Amino acid sequence: MSRLEIILSAILTLSLIVNVGLFAYARYAIVQLLLVSEELGDLQQMINSFTGHLQSIRELEMFYGDETIEQLLEHAHSFGDQLATFEYIYSLTEEGAALIEDEAEEANTQET
Repeated sequence: MSRLEIILSAILTLSLIVNVGLFAYARYAIVQLLLVSEELGDLQQMINSFTGHLQSIRELEMFYGDETIEQLLEHAHSFGDQLATFEYIYSLTEEGAALIEDEAEEANTQET
């Protein structure tokens, strides 16, 4: 082998190692983003459920007009609104889940 062939082989090997490493890192980063997306979506659902529960308690005759519950409900609404600013993150998994559900429904209708 000539010196040029050795240098080119070394560069090719190094390039392959770097590309495989970048691919593995990109895959890891995407998986982490999807996990965070799912967790934020779950958190948003929990906040919405909590807000609805507070709303139903506030409407009870026993607690109607209670300032503490009013403030707690206002705080829950503002927290939910703040979390809604991250909708672009947790909508990643919701769109994917909706697509998977649609495909599963289509498969079920085709089987019958």
